[in-house]
Amino acid sequence: MRVATWNVNSVKQRLPRLLPWLDQRRPDVVCLQETKLADDAVEDLLGAELDTRGYQAAYHGEPRWNGVALFSRVGLDDVVSGLPGGPGFPHQEARAVSATCGGVRVHSVYVPNGREPGSEHYAYKLEWLKALRAQVAAGPEAVMVCGDMNIAPADADVFDPDAYAGQTHVTGPERAALADLQSAGLHDVVRDRWPSERVFTYWDYRAGMFHKDLGMRIDLVLAGAPVAERVAAAWVDRHARKGTGPSDHAPVIVDLDDAPDGDIGPVVPPPSAAAPRRGSVRLPQSK
Repeated sequence: MRVATWNVNSVKQRLPRLLPWLDQRRPDVVCLQETKLADDAVEDLLGAELDTRGYQAAYHGEPRWNGVALFSRVGLDDVVSGLPGGPGFPHQEARAVSATCGGVRVHSVYVPNGREPGSEHYAYKLEWLKALRAQVAAGPEAVMVCGDMNIAPADADVFDPDAYAGQTHVTGPERAALADLQSAGLHDVVRDRWPSERVFTYWDYRAGMFHKDLGMRIDLVLAGAPVAERVAAAWVDRHARKGTGPSDHAPVIVDLDDAPDGDIGPVVPPPSAAAPRRGSVRLPQSK
């Protein structure tokens, strides 16, 4: 079973890339984030295309912002939209949808950004992660949490820790909240597979960050032990970040039991630039 997660940053804008990607990579289960459309609009846009490809779909969206989706060719049972009992800002946003697919409980999640450390949105982010942990901890063990976590788990998951000093995504409380989520029995399967490689999933559109390979690893697949033991390949599809009109995120692909493309690794193609000297690059918004 091939499971993929991708923050498409507007499913409407990414449609010319999403459909060919589905045909090329042929994932059995797809988790999307930042669909940025209400459910009926996503169905109007994608419903027929998904039907012809054999996918069932569950959407949890809202106009213009947020939005998550699950597509599955291996069953889509017991769908839950949102985080029961979770926090809102001020209402419950469309940031989570889960279902049982091929015997695995799959969560597609778009964790709040946090905006600025110490802000109300930052506090909301931490509370949201607590609610997600509670949902995952309730079982089953055969689970995958896939999506844009808006947290780089460690300094190795950003191109330069100095560049992100004082920013969200890398602060102690955020990383502690992510670690607490993982303490519910979840394994970071890409990092487990590639413990020391330079691997990112997000690159700012500005300042040629992708071509310089100045990115972050914030899109994760976390799997319970019964699923993690089945991982045959786990990698980042950098090809989907190249070319015209890409998302600023690349998909993460995890193969269970069998790896039809081989274990091709997290850096495909190789980065076009060596890692910069620490402290030598500033984020585009800091200029």
